[in-house]
Amino acid sequence: MKWKLIFALAFAIIGISAIKNDDPLLMPRLSAYHLDADAEFIKYEVATPLFSDYAEKERLIKLPKGSTLTVTGDGLPVFPDGAILVKTFFYWRDKRDTTRGKQLIETRLLIRSAGGWQAGTYVWNKEQNEAFLTNTGQKADISWIDATGSSRIIHYRVPTSSQCATCHKSNDGIIPIGFKIRNLNIPVTRNGRSVNQLTWFAERGILHPINPSSYPTLPAWNDTAQPTEQRARAWLDVNCAHCHNESGFCSKSDFRPAYENTLSQTHIPDKKKRILSFLRSGRMPLLGTTVVHKEGLELIENYLNKK
Repeated sequence: MKWKLIFALAFAIIGISAIKNDDPLLMPRLSAYHLDADAEFIKYEVATPLFSDYAEKERLIKLPKGSTLTVTGDGLPVFPDGAILVKTFFYWRDKRDTTRGKQLIETRLLIRSAGGWQAGTYVWNKEQNEAFLTNTGQKADISWIDATGSSRIIHYRVPTSSQCATCHKSNDGIIPIGFKIRNLNIPVTRNGRSVNQLTWFAERGILHPINPSSYPTLPAWNDTAQPTEQRARAWLDVNCAHCHNESGFCSKSDFRPAYENTLSQTHIPDKKKRILSFLRSGRMPLLGTTVVHKEGLELIENYLNKK
């Protein structure tokens, strides 16, 4: 799309620092991290995920032995140096029958070191047995069958290092996006039992015991049992607020869709037409998408048309 080329030029003009993948923390091969064999990597889930061209995601966290996350509110916790966040993007070959397996596309790492974050992107090979570090991005046509039985093709784009730095931008550094306490404060199934995820983290020793009911929960955007407004606000928070905030890429905009803001602080009603225009044209989220999130768009349309 022409608008994406324009944004690529804008990145260079305004001087956003690209993430450099020559840091010694980043191994050239993903297998060096032993993601499957290392029991210290703990699976986690989020209430509402960032939309990424309908890709599925598997998320892991690892902390150095003896260290814990520090909760200071319902946003991002404080991470110890040595923390690793992992997110693998994949498609089920047939979402109706997951026994047919996955198509692994990319795995992204965030590693905490010296008080900052280093990011690396690993692209999986055709044999699906290894992923290799890259900072130049990649394009791939992915064929899969969705839950309705329809054959789909996604012109998937692995982001470049500068694009990663854009979405994760926080002033002059980068930070995680989805690992917020309110987005983690949900029931999950572990070892055959239902448990609050924050409680599970405490049981695994990466979080001091806390009372989950003392913290809010971000609604799941597709949970129709929840009010439309709360679901829509959650979708906008996860898909837009990482750029539209005081220290993000779109800091000059007064659009502030973070879930913790009041409606008047977000300026959502004032920007209804612009929000819908961007969503309908596939320009939001800014990066990591090549198609419109139809279901998300329908939700936001239902919400905004009542404003």
